[in-house]
Amino acid sequence: MTALIDRRALLRGTAALGGTAALAPWFPAWAQPVSAGIVRPLPIVSGEDIRLRIAHQMMTIDGRTSHAIGINGTVPAPLVRLREGQNVRLHVENALDEDSSIHWHGLILPFHMDGVPGISFPGIKPRSTFTYEFPIQQAGTYWYHSHSGLQEQLGHYGPIVIDPAGEDPIRSDREHVIVLSDHSEMHPHIIFRKLKQQGGYFNFQKQTLADLLRGEGQSAKERLEWGKMRMDPTDVSDVTGSTYSFLVNGHGPRDNWTGLFTPGERVRLRVINASAMTTFNVRIPGLKLTVVQSDGLNVRPVTVDEFQIAVAETYDVIVEPADDRAYTLVGESVDRSGMARATLAPREGMAAEVPPLRPRPLADMKDMGMGDMSGMDHGAMAGGGAGAAATSGGCAPEHAAMGHCTPAPVTNSAGSMAGMDHSSAVQDAAGGAMAGMNHSMRDFSVAPEVKKTPTVQTISPMPMDRTGEPGQGLADVGHKVLVYRDLMAVDRNPDLRAPDRAMQIHLTGNMERYMWAFDGEKLNEVKEPIPFLKDERVRVTLVNDTMMGHPIHLHGHFFELVTGHGEYAPRKHTVQVQPGGTVTFDVTTDAVGDWAFHCHMLYHMHAGMMQVVTVRPRGGDDA
Repeated sequence: MTALIDRRALLRGTAALGGTAALAPWFPAWAQPVSAGIVRPLPIVSGEDIRLRIAHQMMTIDGRTSHAIGINGTVPAPLVRLREGQNVRLHVENALDEDSSIHWHGLILPFHMDGVPGISFPGIKPRSTFTYEFPIQQAGTYWYHSHSGLQEQLGHYGPIVIDPAGEDPIRSDREHVIVLSDHSEMHPHIIFRKLKQQGGYFNFQKQTLADLLRGEGQSAKERLEWGKMRMDPTDVSDVTGSTYSFLVNGHGPRDNWTGLFTPGERVRLRVINASAMTTFNVRIPGLKLTVVQSDGLNVRPVTVDEFQIAVAETYDVIVEPADDRAYTLVGESVDRSGMARATLAPREGMAAEVPPLRPRPLADMKDMGMGDMSGMDHGAMAGGGAGAAATSGGCAPEHAAMGHCTPAPVTNSAGSMAGMDHSSAVQDAAGGAMAGMNHSMRDFSVAPEVKKTPTVQTISPMPMDRTGEPGQGLADVGHKVLVYRDLMAVDRNPDLRAPDRAMQIHLTGNMERYMWAFDGEKLNEVKEPIPFLKDERVRVTLVNDTMMGHPIHLHGHFFELVTGHGEYAPRKHTVQVQPGGTVTFDVTTDAVGDWAFHCHMLYHMHAGMMQVVTVRPRGGDDA
């Protein structure tokens, strides 16, 4: 028999709990009541010899227990704390009944220690131990994870902090490592199977007739046009809060993981996105965030209210809470289907108001690779192709490499073809442009390097550099959001040569069949690796032909984003390529060996969006 709820009693209970009450089990996790707060620092391992044991375990999230794969009995795995200049030996025991591995994400090391089965080593066999040994040549915030199957989704990941050999130039009184991740009680192979059966299986935020009647979302005309192209503007995340719990240091929103501070302190937050599939938008209402490091390398401080962190990226930020009160750390999923939540507080047991989820974003014309429809000169872009679009204002590559170009101003999406802007002018522009899109969204003549395979559902007709824009859905939030062009390196880049050559790589996919690839070829279809010579200087332009962001990671190297900062260009190991966008970077291939190159969305990589980069010594050089 269904229990009846007395409305007055419910409201009295809500008031008694300060308005944050456990209203009912159907409320989302972030709206449920929280515990007093878990103040539990991550376990730490350090030294010259470190032992790690990979094994099955159970983990409890928001009071629910599920299966996981952890290391040394914890999820996330222990914090590996090292020092620049030391030599480390990591003895990794695989207690599973299947092969496993550990990849040291972002670390510069010999390729045979990189930890990718089938590329750099054979993997760690069941019931065996493998010893990784390498010198520590860098400092900063990094992480480690499995590169075997879908183990990473089950909890096989952990943070790395490397302290500099000398004094740390980033001053702080206290620090907290913040590991963001996603977890599902559904087995990852079942998740993948459901995605193969229906690309939007986990999307519970599709547009409805009720939305249309309320005047929300796209107009009827836009819906019909998008329907003709079999495209869904709400398809922002493959796997959503309908099956995921979003975690901070292994704890759900109701667990309320809490990091302590003393008012007036400079607190350093080392934020790592160790999720399988989730891009997070991170903010702390009431506090400014000063970004001081990106992907482990120091950047000139830039103060923002919010930043988007793609899968596998890391950002270090400084916050300075002056008041004796709690603050909520919000990690909102990019599609707004849920959030990771934690608390910064001066004492245990405190909590702050948790903001509601913001309205979910809709993909727009830019996300379709149709550029800025508000008056951008598409003639220059069409003539120069995606590579030309990726340089600043059509600047020659040799000048851009030396920082002699000023990035072209980026039009705010409120003045472009944003899905939420329904002015008649914008609708007319969109309708005119979309009228012929059915036969131009798969035009291989604009991308001759792309193979004509079923993996290519669309090719962006007018992709554009979006490194000066906030991430998807953040253009109109009303406060400062970090963009890639804000980032500048503290130190001059080690290689200031102009590129020897340039190449273009398309990120392709077929959502209906859930196939992902580079240039239309999945990993199992590629006959040869991408070749480089040692110490080559190469300009790479990534062109996103899909309507989903892709975090692209190159193993064993850092690359410099071409964003107009020349010799102080930010260096990264992972970069988010926004839907319908391009990213250009320069890389010096100084590490001989075979290296993985892939999208860090776990199921995208598993479906084929991965290749091998081979760096060979030049004639007469030593390997």
